[in-house]
This record gives sequence, C-alpha cells and structure tokens, in this order.
Amino acid sequence: MVETHNLQDIRQEAATAAKVFIQRDYRYGTACQFQTKFPSELETRIGRQQFEETVQTLNDLYAEAEKLGGHSYLEGWVACLTAYTISVCMETRYERVLKKIAKYIQEQNDTIYAPRGLRLTDPIERGLRVIEITIFNDLSTGSRR
Repeated sequence: MVETHNLQDIRQEAATAAKVFIQRDYRYGTACQFQTKFPSELETRIGRQQFEETVQTLNDLYAEAEKLGGHSYLEGWVACLTAYTISVCMETRYERVLKKIAKYIQEQNDTIYAPRGLRLTDPIERGLRVIEITIFNDLSTGSRR
C-alpha cells in the first residue's frame, strides 16, 4: 500500500517546529476542563493573558455544553421516545455548543494565533484529551490557515 502526500501537507510538516499540548485538568472531576498553566514554549509568541483567556473561554464553553437542565432531560426523553430517530432531523444542545466551540477556535486562529505562527486544534479532534497548539518555524505558514 503506497501512501501519497499532498505537497502543501509536506510543506506544512516541514515548517512545523513543535507542538504543545494543554492537558485536561481533572482536579475538579471529570468535566471537560483544560489546564490554564502557560507553556514556556509559547512565551515568545503570545501573551500569557491572551492564552489564559482562550483556554478559560474554552473551559466555559465545555461547561455550558455539559450543563444538565430541563432542556437536556427533555431532549433525552424525546430521543428515547422516538428510538433516537429525532437525531436525524434535530441536533442536540451539546452538538450546537460544539459547533460554537469550533467557530470560536477558528476565529481565534484567524485573528490571534495564526498571525503569530501558531494554530489551535479543536480538542474534539483529539478526543477531548488535549488542546494541541502547533508552532510553525515560518510565521507566514501559520497565517495561511
């Protein structure tokens, strides 16, 4: 089996200097929350306050997604009643918040991270285990995305 690579992917891999992983924070239970400790690898690229604000916003959005209430119970009850066929024509509150998170990450990449040669990867792509931040050698590579 021959593996093929896109030229842009190869250039991107060559320009990648490092990856930083922000781990989940399990101090307060199993709710999806990430550590706000500032990684030393990012000191020359982004301010501590901006980084912490981004992670805290993500933590708040994930808390919103996992929040239980009457609406969540009603969604579950209706889903059971319809043998989960309702999910074909209606997205859940959790799915709506995940879309909101993806949009927030894209906005952060476009306005703050990419111009500094960084790129955030949506934690959903990493199984909600880590926030991956890619550091590019060439600042112009990060700003294309």
